[in-house]
Amino acid sequence: MSDPRPTSAFHTANVDLAATERLTAALDVQAANPGVRRLRAWAHERLAARPGERALDVGCGTGSETRVLANAVAPDGSATGVEPHPGLRAVAERRAAEAGSPARFLDGDALALPLPDAGVDVVWCERVLQHLDDPARAVAEIARVLCPGGRVALLDTDWATFVLHPADPEIRPALSTAVRAAAATPDAGRRLTGWLAGAGLSVDELGSDVLLHDPRTVSRPIVQGIAAAARAKDLITEEQRDRLLAGLDEAAGRGAFHLSVTMFAAVAHRPR
Repeated sequence: MSDPRPTSAFHTANVDLAATERLTAALDVQAANPGVRRLRAWAHERLAARPGERALDVGCGTGSETRVLANAVAPDGSATGVEPHPGLRAVAERRAAEAGSPARFLDGDALALPLPDAGVDVVWCERVLQHLDDPARAVAEIARVLCPGGRVALLDTDWATFVLHPADPEIRPALSTAVRAAAATPDAGRRLTGWLAGAGLSVDELGSDVLLHDPRTVSRPIVQGIAAAARAKDLITEEQRDRLLAGLDEAAGRGAFHLSVTMFAAVAHRPR
C-alpha cells in the first residue's frame, strides 16, 4: 500500500488528519445502520469472545468493536485495536477512556500487524479489506497472529450489490462504476471465504445483511457524492447528474426512494 490511489480516504496511503472529523462522522452513521448492527451482533455471537482471551480488532476506526471485545474478554483478557490513521486512533483512545474501557490501541497496518505469531485468540476485521490493495496478505497476517483454535470474524461490503432507485437505465452502469471505483477491492464481500481458505483457516459460518439507507438522513450526501464522482470521471453528463438528483429527491418525497448495498460476514478458525 505504498502508492496513493484515488480511492477511499480510509486507504492507508490517503491518510489525512484534516479528514478525521468527516471519517468519524461517517463511521458513526454506519454504526447506526440497522443492517450493520444486525450483522455485527450475528458475528459477535458466533465469534464468542470469552473472559480471559486476547482479542484483536484490525483497522478498528473509532474503536467501537474493540470496546465490545474488551467487555467480552473482561476481566482478565485483553482487547487491542490496530489503526493506521492517527486521528481515528485518537478518537478511539478518547472514547475508550470516556467509557472506562480497558481497550488499548496501536499504530499499525493490516498488512504487517505489530504482534507476534500465534498471540491472539480472536480477531475482528470489519470493512477493512475493501480498502486494501492486497487483502489476501492481510488475511494471511490475521492467520499468522491467531493461535491454534483461534477464531476470526471478517465483515465486508460487496459494492457490486449497490442498488440506487430510481435512476435512468442508461446511467446505472456509470453509477455502479463510480461506486466500485471508490474502493481498492470493491468485491471484498464475496471473496472472504476464499481469502480465509487461502490462509489455511477453516470457515465455520457465513452471514449477510442488506444495508438500507434512509433518504431522510444520510442518503442525500451519499447520492450527491456518487453523482459527483460519476460526473468527475465523465461517466455521466451534467444534465444526467441534475436529472438523477432531482428524480431521487422527488422519489424520496413520495416514499419511492431506494439505496442499498449488501455486507457479508464470515467466521472461521485456525485448525489446531
